[in-house]
Amino acid sequence: MAAPLSTVVDVYFTDTKRTRLSITNHYRQKGIRKCFIHCSTSNSTPEAPPTPASDSKKKSTSLSDQLAPLANKTLSTVAGDQSYAFSKGKSTWVNPTKAKRTVLSSERQKRATYSYSPQLKDLKRFVHKLNECGSSEDEFLPSLEDIPRPLTRENVLLILNTLKPWQKTRLFLNWIKTQNLLPMETIFYNVTMKSLRFGKQFPLIEELAHQMIDTGVPLDNITYSTIISCAKKCNLFDKAVQWFEMMYKTGLMPDEVTYSAILDVYARLGKVEEVISLYERGRASGWKPDPITFSVLGKMFGEAGDYDGIRYVFQEMESVGVQPNLVVYNTLLEAMGKAGKPGFARGLFEEMIESGVVPNEKTLTAVIKIYGKARWSRDALELWQRMKENNWPMDFILYNTLLNMCADVGLVEEAETLFRDMKQSAHCKPDSWSYTAMLNIYGSQGDVDKAMKLFEEMCKSGVELNVMGFTCLIQCLGRAMEFDDLVRVFYSSVERGIKPDDRLCGCLLSVVSLSQGSKDEEKVLACLQQANPKLVAFIQLIEDEKTSFETIKEEFKGIMNSAVVEVRRPFCNCLIDICRNKDLLERAHELLYLGTLYGLYPSLHHKTDEEWCLDVRSLSVGAALTALEEWMWTLTKIVKREETLPELFFAQTGTGAHKFAQGLHISFSSHLRKLAVPFRQSEEKVGCFSATREDLISWVQSNSTAAATAT
Repeated sequence: MAAPLSTVVDVYFTDTKRTRLSITNHYRQKGIRKCFIHCSTSNSTPEAPPTPASDSKKKSTSLSDQLAPLANKTLSTVAGDQSYAFSKGKSTWVNPTKAKRTVLSSERQKRATYSYSPQLKDLKRFVHKLNECGSSEDEFLPSLEDIPRPLTRENVLLILNTLKPWQKTRLFLNWIKTQNLLPMETIFYNVTMKSLRFGKQFPLIEELAHQMIDTGVPLDNITYSTIISCAKKCNLFDKAVQWFEMMYKTGLMPDEVTYSAILDVYARLGKVEEVISLYERGRASGWKPDPITFSVLGKMFGEAGDYDGIRYVFQEMESVGVQPNLVVYNTLLEAMGKAGKPGFARGLFEEMIESGVVPNEKTLTAVIKIYGKARWSRDALELWQRMKENNWPMDFILYNTLLNMCADVGLVEEAETLFRDMKQSAHCKPDSWSYTAMLNIYGSQGDVDKAMKLFEEMCKSGVELNVMGFTCLIQCLGRAMEFDDLVRVFYSSVERGIKPDDRLCGCLLSVVSLSQGSKDEEKVLACLQQANPKLVAFIQLIEDEKTSFETIKEEFKGIMNSAVVEVRRPFCNCLIDICRNKDLLERAHELLYLGTLYGLYPSLHHKTDEEWCLDVRSLSVGAALTALEEWMWTLTKIVKREETLPELFFAQTGTGAHKFAQGLHISFSSHLRKLAVPFRQSEEKVGCFSATREDLISWVQSNSTAAATAT
């Protein structure tokens, strides 16, 4: 079967007095088109997009043959908070036999006007009586016997619009149908559906819609809009899409409300192609999107990390003359953060300020998060000063975001100043997360006294310690070898209701590796036994030299599968540290092999034609030294086999902002000297050691000569 064609189409409209519009169909994939519109005032010819390469033909193999090698190399994926998966929707079918309207129908049913009538007062009194009775059928229906007569269309609408809750509205509509006093009109169903939508009763709304279809009552724009918006409100996005497509089949054109709702639905489903197609179709029909629509588009592209899509939102906004409001700016700022564009986010924030839009707490929090993620501490602190100078609003989330940013980059004094400001604030007193951020800062700096003082302050003030703060404090005490305080804090916190999670177990596991050989090792193991008995059993297993590798492999896989993904590599690191501390070097190498086999160290090795690199930045000290030994053994074998080698070799340890993050670099450097390998500290890259091919070959040859002489 021939491969699908892939096309790139560029259409330029040039006007010397206006901007140039470039419509680029970036790619066609599986029958789906992705179209972006780019505007610029440049006169230079834009670069043509790269033509996607056609797929190469692959040899046909059975699925079982393809999956067989993965059976023993794959850990289970622990799902967190996953969104519902929906199948890709079909393309919208337009009835070719019905003429397409050139513009949107802005006609929505008007509310009935009520002229003064002596019966109106009695009718309102009757409705008040209905709202006071029960909502069950046995209580509500008998009350309808006193309804004022004659029953007119206007009176029915007044009652339907006034009845609360939705159960009564539905019962009254059903009663009207049984009386055969009036022809059932679309507006009766629409009013009832709106009441049901308020109660999130989509199944009942859908039931009414099918009744209308079966009895020949026409569904209008308001009917479809209500159905679609209720489905969206109930998170039944596939139903919203289904009814939208049914609307198109009838020949009805969506109104502004429906367009905005269904765009949001498609965006939540991640159907970028459908969103763009629907948006362009709506614009061609005369629909003018509002700022909320652009907010939806910006959020969708931000979730996908699609910077081109975010630019697309800006250019459509400009073309239709829509001025962004605060909601749009907030959404686009969050999108910039997810797309990893801190510079553009900063420019957008300044543009917002210049346009006169005052930021709120959500705006400032989004910008601070972006700066913190990019490690732009100076920009974040300057923004904090501007907040105070301009009296911009600040809340718990904003303060805590600033504190976390300080923790990430090791700004202790600035964090303490922020924390004091919170204590003096009338509305933003420190909460559990504020204390957690400070415990993280003190723990990273190894300041046990301040960490314990903060813990005692929390206990006295009644602020509950969460499991993250608990973990930070345990880590701080463990690194400082304050095992008695650690045990006291552990049992005290467990008694207060904190349930140890996998991250806390990983922290205790690292403390076990630090306490080995001391009299306090059993105390820490007792804490870990209470938190995770399986880990203690596995430690005992690897310490037994009689345990076979296959047994270790099977139990290791079970431990990792039962843990959340984020702690699997730290677990493996700590277990390797324990083995090295007990001089079980062979077992340490076995665990490193298993960690590599199960994908826990995907970035450990980097290879190009020019250089090979060992990256141990995500490893503990023991794991890093084990990886170095393994690498040198492998390189030695390659040299002896006279295989092709690159010109340069690098080993990266990185540099940390925290006190204890610098220990890896020091220990790694010491082990390099112990092994007498030809790696030297790089003058160009901090936290990096380098060696040339000639140095490495010479080292291997000299070691071989020395070994031969010794024998």
